[in-house]
Amino acid sequence: MIDADPRPVLITGGAGFIGSNIADRLAGEGHNVIIFDSLVRPGVERNLAWLEERHGDRIMPLTADIRDDQTVDRAVGQAKAVFHMAAQVAVTTSLADPRVDFAVNALGTFNLLEAARHCAVPPPVIFASTNKVYGGLDDLEFRVTGEAYQPADPALRAHGIHENRTLDFHTPYGCSKGAADQYVLDYGRSFGVPTAVLRMSCIYGQRQMGTEDQGWVAHFLISALDGRQITLYGDGRQVRDILDVSDAVNAYLGVWRNIARVRGRAFNLGGGVQNAVSLRQLLDFVGTYLKLPLTIEMADWRAGDQRYFVANTHALRTAISLDRRKPWRQGVADLAEWLIRERHAQDTREEPARLKANAL
Repeated sequence: MIDADPRPVLITGGAGFIGSNIADRLAGEGHNVIIFDSLVRPGVERNLAWLEERHGDRIMPLTADIRDDQTVDRAVGQAKAVFHMAAQVAVTTSLADPRVDFAVNALGTFNLLEAARHCAVPPPVIFASTNKVYGGLDDLEFRVTGEAYQPADPALRAHGIHENRTLDFHTPYGCSKGAADQYVLDYGRSFGVPTAVLRMSCIYGQRQMGTEDQGWVAHFLISALDGRQITLYGDGRQVRDILDVSDAVNAYLGVWRNIARVRGRAFNLGGGVQNAVSLRQLLDFVGTYLKLPLTIEMADWRAGDQRYFVANTHALRTAISLDRRKPWRQGVADLAEWLIRERHAQDTREEPARLKANAL
């Protein structure tokens, strides 16, 4: 499908995990894509190289920082739509350096919104927010059922956390992303920029370079494959509704294509009740699937860690008619197989260099 509008789509953080998957889908549909990324996160340069190899000139790399307002202005001025994925993504980093966290997440988003506001026709801006805007959910009662926390309230167990939940920002990361979330919505109200917000649960899938601080599904798999110890913070019964990245991409593109109808709204984006799993349950599956023993160490709870978060995604599914989501066991198995293939490909690429070095 070749788009009639030749202007590019701008993806900030476009070489990152979700951004590169959105870029791949858009370029495959015939769109030109500006990949705006500082390339500071380890591994994202491989995602950019992969995009360029697959899509050639449709991929337009721009190595830049979201805090650079002049470069942001120029990039937004070219774009027919903006997916704003660039962020400082770790709670732990926000606690260690809250100033940088604020500058990237809050001020960076403000820079982008100002650039959109000053366009003759502001492009749609779809923002990647987080379930952390709902805080620790400390007012809710949870019970341990087997290896997982579950809400005492049967309605929450059946449907998850709704968007009408009161916002309650915890940790500098929660504050910076929450402030950005609200700025994006208000620029829709105050200035007519067509905006929408997706408050994401745990997204996982191919091209995720998971670490202990962010991308924990991939981190568990990578650690298992490497034979490294896995640290569980808290008691490991924390529950999240995990969502395969292919389904997340469907949601982001669906919001863009329906922006006239959904503009000005915030939606929860996650796997929902049917894809809710505790950390312990996921590790049990990983060990069984990979047929590997796992070494697990327990550690204290971390700041802002919710006992339970499962998104009620009814509003989003109704608004943009999302298809059925991939079951979590299938998705985690798919990610495991991708990681194994990537490791083999990396070894194959590195072997000639090792042979050459040995020859010298």
